[in-house]
This record gives sequence, C-alpha cells and structure tokens, in this order.
Amino acid sequence: MAKYVDGYVIPIPKKNLRAYRIMAQKAGKVWRDHGALEFRECVGDDLKTKMVAAFPRTVRLKRGETVLFSWIVFKSRADRDRVNARVMKDPRLAKMMDPKAMPFDCKRMVYGGFKVIVDA
Repeated sequence: MAKYVDGYVIPIPKKNLRAYRIMAQKAGKVWRDHGALEFRECVGDDLKTKMVAAFPRTVRLKRGETVLFSWIVFKSRADRDRVNARVMKDPRLAKMMDPKAMPFDCKRMVYGGFKVIVDA
C-alpha cells in the first residue's frame, strides 16, 4: 500500500522540551483519532556531522536549542488531506494552537508532504 508522510523539523529551546512533549502527546492522539497511521516526534541526539548539511545549520540553531525531527504517516495524500482537515477543526487541537503559546519559533519550522518510495 502506498503511504504519504508529512515531515517537519523544528528548532526548539531545550528548556521547552517538556512543554512540547506534553503538547505533542495530545496532538498525536488527535491525529491518530482522525486516522493517521503513525505520529512520531524525535529529539536530536547525534547532530554534529561535518559530512553534509546538518539539521542545526539548516534551521539556524541558536545556543540552548536542539532539533525535533517529526513525521505523521497516512494511507495516502488524499487521506492526509482528509485527516488534516478534521484535525484542524478538532477543539482539542484548537486549544494548543495559539502562536504566542508555542514552545518553539514557528517561523523556523521546516515542513513538507512526501510520497513514500521505499517502505522496507
């Protein structure tokens, strides 16, 4: 079965990781309740590569920050569009979406939708 993935990379102050994790756990439940197959949030652990453009440089990481690498898996792009439309109307998520209350800088978040080409 072909799948579709929304992926994002977020620079976040380390001091805000706990607040983000709480928010992400709630958001993950909302996405799964509306049909997402997987919801993953990962915090940077090994980010000091010199061989390629590393996440810290790509998101202009500042002192005291780390990187989150996250993704949501859907059945298809059409399913992603349906699920995301429902999620955006869900009152459980609306409570968390105040830009002033976000534990990270939304303007530095990197996002995109991806067709899965290998699913091993």
